[in-house]
Amino acid sequence: MTTRMDITARRKPANVVLYVVCILLAILSILPFWIMFANATRSTYQVQQQAISLIPSSYLLDNLKVLSGKTFDPIVGFINSLIISTGATFCAVYFSTLTAYALVAYSWRMRQPFFTVIMAVMMIPTQVTSIGFYQFMYRLHMTNNFLALILPSIAAPATVFFMRQYMLPTLSLDMVASARIDGAGEFRIFNSFVIPVMKPAMATQAIFTFVTSWNSLFMPMILLTRKENYTMPIMVSLLKGDIYKTEYGAVYLALAMSVLPLLVVYFILSKYIIAGVALGSVKE
Repeated sequence: MTTRMDITARRKPANVVLYVVCILLAILSILPFWIMFANATRSTYQVQQQAISLIPSSYLLDNLKVLSGKTFDPIVGFINSLIISTGATFCAVYFSTLTAYALVAYSWRMRQPFFTVIMAVMMIPTQVTSIGFYQFMYRLHMTNNFLALILPSIAAPATVFFMRQYMLPTLSLDMVASARIDGAGEFRIFNSFVIPVMKPAMATQAIFTFVTSWNSLFMPMILLTRKENYTMPIMVSLLKGDIYKTEYGAVYLALAMSVLPLLVVYFILSKYIIAGVALGSVKE
């Protein structure tokens, strides 16, 4: 008869292989970021001689001086990107959750056609509507205005779909009805009861939305034409130098500055990812 010790002994080699594979995958995931941060501390000559190096150098301040000597200020671009990404993330996550709540908690005649329209909007590429959107913003005198990049995030069909799918098995409509009987208003129910239940999904979508907004280049380059309004992706795209020399150390430093906030946001909210994507794990 097989004992528990025999079963444990058989599982040990499998666990060792699993740990080794996980460690290798972790190293492969971290390695590109480490090379980028290491190159940010190296000179252009060192990067040209050896593009891949794991050892940091001592040219970080020199690269920062080169980057600061451009016609734009990278610190201002960093702050601009942070403002736009934070505002867009809040608008997309909060109002998408509110829309999903309306689709789940209320029974109204046009609910299913409304959801179908939301799904249809997901198939329209951003580039198709960019010309009309720019003309609309121009007529409203909202070019070179951060609100032109923040407010449209309220309409995020993919986020609405994700929130609705998460809310269907998770949200207890009986608890919502009990709160209404107790006299709570709809916004109080949403802010005090629904949002705590939706935290895993909201945190997951906050990561995706923040990363997408931070890396966005197409629409900001169209709407933001003043140098003081440039975002970090626009500044990185302009770091081509002249026709004779490109400061690769400064380019890597700008890329590192662009990636750093994304890593911070991911590490803060990453614990919610598994809970957020495991939609089928909740049973009533």
